[in-house]
Amino acid sequence: MPRLTLIVPAYNVQGYIGECLDSVLGQDFTDFEVIGVDDCSPDGSGAILDTYAARDDRLRVLHLTENVGLGRARNAGLDQATGDYILFLDSDDTLAPGSLSAIAARLDATGDPDILIYDYTRTYWDGRLLRNKRSDLMTEDGPAVFSLTERPQLLDLLQIVWNKAYRRDFVTRHGFQFPPGYYEDAPWTYSSLIAAERIAVLDRSCVMYRQRREGGNILRTVSRKHFDVFDQYDRVFAFLDGRPDLDSWRPALFRKMVDHFLTVLEKPGRLPRNARAEFFHRAAKDYRARLPEGFERPPGGRGYKYALLGVDSYSAFFGLTRANNVRHRARLGGQARIGRAKRAALGVFYRSQLRMPVDENLAVFSAYWGRGYSCNPAAIEAELGRLAPQVRRVWAVRSEHRDRVPKGVEKVIVGSRDYWAVMARAKYLTNNVNFGDTIVKRQGQIHLQTHHGTPLKTMGLDQAQYPASTNMDMEKLLRRCDRWDFSLSANRFSTTVWERVYPCRYTTLETGYPRNDVLVNATAADVVAARRELGLADGATAFLYMPTHREYEKSFAPRLDLSKLAEDLGPDVTLLVRGHYFYKPTGRLAELQAGGRIIDVSAHGDVEQLYLAADALITDYSSAMFDYANLDRPIVIHADDWETYRVVRGTYFDLMAEPPGAVATTQERLTEILGSKEWCDEKAAALRAAFRERFCDYDDGRAAERVVRKVFLGEETLLPVVPLAERTPAPSPAEALTQV
Repeated sequence: MPRLTLIVPAYNVQGYIGECLDSVLGQDFTDFEVIGVDDCSPDGSGAILDTYAARDDRLRVLHLTENVGLGRARNAGLDQATGDYILFLDSDDTLAPGSLSAIAARLDATGDPDILIYDYTRTYWDGRLLRNKRSDLMTEDGPAVFSLTERPQLLDLLQIVWNKAYRRDFVTRHGFQFPPGYYEDAPWTYSSLIAAERIAVLDRSCVMYRQRREGGNILRTVSRKHFDVFDQYDRVFAFLDGRPDLDSWRPALFRKMVDHFLTVLEKPGRLPRNARAEFFHRAAKDYRARLPEGFERPPGGRGYKYALLGVDSYSAFFGLTRANNVRHRARLGGQARIGRAKRAALGVFYRSQLRMPVDENLAVFSAYWGRGYSCNPAAIEAELGRLAPQVRRVWAVRSEHRDRVPKGVEKVIVGSRDYWAVMARAKYLTNNVNFGDTIVKRQGQIHLQTHHGTPLKTMGLDQAQYPASTNMDMEKLLRRCDRWDFSLSANRFSTTVWERVYPCRYTTLETGYPRNDVLVNATAADVVAARRELGLADGATAFLYMPTHREYEKSFAPRLDLSKLAEDLGPDVTLLVRGHYFYKPTGRLAELQAGGRIIDVSAHGDVEQLYLAADALITDYSSAMFDYANLDRPIVIHADDWETYRVVRGTYFDLMAEPPGAVATTQERLTEILGSKEWCDEKAAALRAAFRERFCDYDDGRAAERVVRKVFLGEETLLPVVPLAERTPAPSPAEALTQV
């Protein structure tokens, strides 16, 4: 029997639950069990729970067959709990290091109280940490164990269950269960606190309470479900009615009830406008029914609102609220004037176009900050032309990259009059990065963010932890991301990262990457044609070398002595070398090409054709490895500066421990791998198979079609994904030569 049981319900939290579980399973105190409850989550939360459970037998997973809501999901966990104490943790929150040790020690020191209350800290997307505003109530001065009568002010803490440890036999004796509906913590919290004979506190912040920028909780949901608050207080007072010895708590709980009703009425974004009067009248009815004899209203304006509720005067209450909002609206008006000034700076023409109707058959595409026609947007644009030729497709490119757009593809130059016209009026805006800050997201427009790789290195908000890697303004970044309607994902791993580091109100589409369709659909003739276009001899082995960008390097300088590597590998090997697009061209690669067995492909417009032509990929930390893995061809990692890179940029997993193939940290070792069969032997194949299983979830050759049907044609259901084991990638160069 463990000392502690932690119950962690999960629903649509795939971007956060891994961090939550890491914070629990990594605690220095180990005498606990975790019950993860998959509340029939439609995302990958259940699969993530299963993955962690396979690695740590302290975690057990319950998969519910229907979505029952937070309260009843907790009840399912309660039924399985065996610990002395029960703790609840929401799956997007985390435990601070050492918390379970501190909780267990305090339980021991206070002789196993009915309830132990501990503190929490609000954590914000921008890195701010704010401890509970009522942390003063957590002082350990005075008796170590007490009843609520001795410290009634504890009722003023937020009515939450996840900042307390409950003795399991206390819970069982009183039959505490969570009800369905919104505000399910209120009946449990108030009933357990007034029933407890022995309470203790721990003056330590144990829970890191995530304040999700995009919301994600009921407090930001406009719904009639807020009427559930009445049922919850029915349950609180029913508990009191059955326990006459607790009758003295009626005034305090009446005050909590009325305050809660007023909060729902006064907070914007909760009740539908046409439901406010109905809610008020129901609140007034409960007020009169439960008003304790001799109850004294609070002083001042709060007490006046109590009085208006008591006489059921909604018109007077509404007038009071409207008067109180005048100053608030004045402040908002000032902000609006600033906003109008900023929009005016976009130009008279752009503003005029923004007033024109949205063109339902106009789509704008861009990639890599206007660098040309490529990546996921290019694959989507081509598929859109096949499935919906009536849609006009326009590419936005910078002037210096206009020649990178194929002939026959319509283009506009970024910043031109035509550019502002299509950006203002297009129904669809697709990019693999963000459009500029000056672009206005119009009502009726759809922004599709495709991304351009699977993240090994930290991205988005996580980059703030690595200031040497970026000087990005995170608030501006998230305002740009607020424009997204859809975010594409190539694999479940990426989904969990994107949803956490770009916390905005978009819909994730787990479609696979459209740019990778060709890696599954290409024929033997396509592979041979890709090699012939590069001038590769039929019998040559082609290694594609694609190192990534490093923030601590200003220009591309190969980290290998390429001429020596080519010489050591012999005349039957050709090196295709592609520098990262962030780097400006240098003369160094041109010099190296003179020998004939090194080809600079940095300016090649279609990296997927390079993938098809290559027998193997050599890279360091580039996302190319995740795409290339779809070909099921060998990948070799050359990582001579791994420790520096992970410290400067940060990474999401240890590439040295989970590589897609053989690993070299020196040129000598790389030459040894490539000069033997290590690069393509059984060990390398086994590593690649595990890598593919983890990162090639959805790339089955139909990603572009999924995106077009969902985003542009409005189809509700995504095409099913062909399982990895049933896919047939494009043939290898050796196989292709035998088939043509």
